[in-house]
Amino acid sequence: MTTPDNWRKSSYSGPGDGNECVEIANSPTHVAIRDTKAPTRATLTFPSTAFAPFIDALKVEEAPRV
Repeated sequence: MTTPDNWRKSSYSGPGDGNECVEIANSPTHVAIRDTKAPTRATLTFPSTAFAPFIDALKVEEAPRV
């Protein structure tokens, strides 16, 4: 995937959280994620079909640790 140029900030970024969130860019085949505070650093890139399962896995609550 070439470097995307359509980055958009997550809707969760805002003044209340110090703008510390992520930006997402997509193409027909891939979705890329980068840190809003460090946009020139590396990006995490997924095939489009893997992005939704990745997000769903982040939403699963972790079992309490003993």
